Amino acid sequence: MRFLFVKPHLPLKVARKLHALLHLEPLELEIVAGGVGDDHDCSILDLSLSNRPEKEFLASIRKDKPDVIGFTAYSNQAKSLLELAKIAKKELPGCVTLVGGVHATIAPEYFKPFGDLIDVVVRGEGGSLMRSLISVIERGDGDWPESESVLPVASARFAELAAAPPPALPDYDNVPPPRRDLVDSSNYHCVWVGEPGERVKTIFPHVATMRTSTGCPHRCSFCVVHYLARGKYVQRSPEDVVDEIEGLEQDYIYFVDDEMFINPKRVARIAELLIERGIKKHYVSWARSDTICDHPELFKLWKRAGLSTLYVGMESMEEEALEGFNKGYSPDVNRRAVTILAELGICLHAAFMTQPDFEAKDFIRLRRSVESIGPAEVTFTLFSPPPGTPMWEEYKDKFCVDDPYSFYDCMHTILPLKLPMSTFYRYFSLLSLFALRDNPWRARRVKFPLRDLFRLFKGGFAYGWALRNIHKDYPG
Repeated sequence: MRFLFVKPHLPLKVARKLHALLHLEPLELEIVAGGVGDDHDCSILDLSLSNRPEKEFLASIRKDKPDVIGFTAYSNQAKSLLELAKIAKKELPGCVTLVGGVHATIAPEYFKPFGDLIDVVVRGEGGSLMRSLISVIERGDGDWPESESVLPVASARFAELAAAPPPALPDYDNVPPPRRDLVDSSNYHCVWVGEPGERVKTIFPHVATMRTSTGCPHRCSFCVVHYLARGKYVQRSPEDVVDEIEGLEQDYIYFVDDEMFINPKRVARIAELLIERGIKKHYVSWARSDTICDHPELFKLWKRAGLSTLYVGMESMEEEALEGFNKGYSPDVNRRAVTILAELGICLHAAFMTQPDFEAKDFIRLRRSVESIGPAEVTFTLFSPPPGTPMWEEYKDKFCVDDPYSFYDCMHTILPLKLPMSTFYRYFSLLSLFALRDNPWRARRVKFPLRDLFRLFKGGFAYGWALRNIHKDYPG
């Protein structure tokens, strides 16, 4: 059989413009493809790379005529996914269409009205599930197993199955290794900060994406991770992680764990093995401020192993805001984390969160917070209740758009703003522009090619302009 796994294009301009600065490989599809095995033909089509996605998708299925087409999608891609499924069913009426990913896992009921386009909704870890689905697909009798993980859209039990919480995560031993050979790695990059005074060939190196764990035990109010993972935290062994790193051709690696450093002993062993084996690569990962403060020696070890940048969800420097976000620590913890990373020479990428009730004074206060932590990379998001969670149900009568899923990207508001929308996003875009002033490249005096400077300026300007004009994405 022929399998085609598809990542839909991004319909929202802000996300597309961000790809100039950060574009990661479709690791989720590589893992799902790993579950297919060598007995079948398999390919991956990443339409986030395409300027004409629907035309490219049609050309691909006409050429390869896949028997099975599997889609993944975040909530804001769900509409795009359905358009692609419509093309697939028109061109190849007999093909089996599967949909998985975050939106399918947290909001499977979304696909119930589209039984003519989608055959099965797959929730949870798709790679391990593919192994069990292949025999059913091969039989071709449509006798699908029914569970909280596998939801045939035509099933009389669909509503009952969709109402269940997301399935529990499998042990990592049951998750197949990713099929990285199915994508062109040269398409994926991340802006990378060099060491002080370093001369680098490019600040846009080719980047490999890796996952060493899934889930998070914390309960931040705005985050969907603990709901997706049912509160479970699944970890790979240090040896397994380092074996994969050693086999990667790229020298730059982006860890996409929800929170990689939850288990300090495990992560310390990963760093020790990297050093013992003489593996010299560069890494970026996510960590919480309280983890950094509780284990500074761990991050000192990781600096030796090659950790370049830490993304830290600081959210706010205000006590009241952190309590509302259920972060579980005070602004002092954020400040101590900034100091620790500066002393270790690890670049800080701080993520802050604005709120729909922000006024001018709130943006000014946040700007001062950014000033206090520089030099650092800084990005901003906007609080939105996560789809599929109890918080989504709590807020659903307050949404300011008819189709909140299509605007859920933590940049577009789905809740009423206190300021006029154009005014809010003018302040929002100015925050991002202001943050560039204390960019680490300038402070570290990193030397890089002039062409990269133009590329950085062009990408940053396009992203900032898209932010400024987000209000134009809304109907009316």
